Amino acid sequence: MSFLFIRLNPIKLSPIFEKYMSKPSKFFERQEERDALVNEYLIPNGIHDPKVIDAFRIVPRHALVGTKAQDEAYQDYPLSIGLQQTISQPLVVAKMTQGLGIEKGMKILEIGTGSGYQAAILQELGAEVYTVEILALLSFQAQKNLQLLGYTNIHFHIGDGYYGWPSMAPFDGILLTAAPDQIPKPLIQQLRNNRKLILPLGKETQQLMEVRKEGDNFHWDNLGPVSFVGMVGRVDS
Repeated sequence: MSFLFIRLNPIKLSPIFEKYMSKPSKFFERQEERDALVNEYLIPNGIHDPKVIDAFRIVPRHALVGTKAQDEAYQDYPLSIGLQQTISQPLVVAKMTQGLGIEKGMKILEIGTGSGYQAAILQELGAEVYTVEILALLSFQAQKNLQLLGYTNIHFHIGDGYYGWPSMAPFDGILLTAAPDQIPKPLIQQLRNNRKLILPLGKETQQLMEVRKEGDNFHWDNLGPVSFVGMVGRVDS
């Protein structure tokens, strides 16, 4: 009796597939819709960082909105999440994320936890995320949903985002997901030198601003018009 031995080379899995291997079932749902979001809205509008693109293909946005909104989760527009708050337009989330230039291990402060979508994107990129939310109910809901999805390297704080999170400062980047009419000074103080703060700025009309801290000076870039809910708390008093 003779035997035929065939040597098979190991299959190289894509990084995205390898990440999926240990993910909850929500990550296997609506993949075609996530791919369409990336291919039809993000890439044609200037999102080119492959790590950011991969993160948007992975994070299940539909798991972070209410049941009634799940069929709209991968359309490129904001959605209500209750309490007069919204989950931001995916393209704007992508622009803000790409603008920070996230590297693994960076310590990022998010002002306005909201649904938790931005925080999940940041963790997929390897950031250590600190997120502040003034509305306790939103913070609790986001924490519950993110933990169910396996996002555990996110630190939550309920408080006024105007003051940031001074005990955890300094940060390698800061994002605001609600719009003040001027930059809160405590946030600038909590940003490392030569790092960026990205925020929507203004009340009636808003511009997405990228601010790089360079010693005592600041370099400003306007990333275009946006529409966010207004920031509340100390900033509006």
